[in-house]
Parts: sequence; C-alpha cells; structure tokens
Amino acid sequence: MRLLALAGLAAISLAPASVFAQPEPGENVVASRHQYLAKAQVLARQTFDQLTAAQKYNKYDMKGHAEKAKELLDQVSKEIRLATDSANAADAQHHSK
Repeated sequence: MRLLALAGLAAISLAPASVFAQPEPGENVVASRHQYLAKAQVLARQTFDQLTAAQKYNKYDMKGHAEKAKELLDQVSKEIRLATDSANAADAQHHSK
C-alpha cells in the first residue's frame, strides 16, 4: 500500500507542471446582450481546448509554447469579460439620461 502511494506521488511529481498550472477560460458573457463578445469568448474556449488536445497528443513536449498560448487565452477571456462590463456600464449610463 505504501509503495503504491509513493508510486502515485512520483508520477505526479514527474508530470509537467503545465498540466496543472493553467485554469480554463470561463464563458460568462450573455449572448443575448453581447453576441459578438460571447462568440469571441466561445472561440477562446474552443482554442484553449484544442491546445489542451495538442499538448496531450504531443505528450506535453511543446517547449512551453502551448502553455503560454493558454495563459494568453485566459487573459483574453478576462479582457472580454471586462469589455462586457464596460459595455454594460456605458449602456446603463446612456439609459439613465
């Protein structure tokens, strides 16, 4: 039992850090209000998923480039969310006048 636990820990420690490092981009833009931003966010998510598949196919041997791309896609998703928030605020301001 102890040997099995040690083997599991060894397997986790030998896995590339990038396997565990990058959170997935969210999809939280309401398409009915912001169709183009919502579509952009869906595309970012799909691209993230394709990069994950490519990493697995290539046994994570991509010299960190796929992981960097995934980090950038996470930033894209956050910026899309901020763009949505800004558009909502501007819309609310226009309707309050």
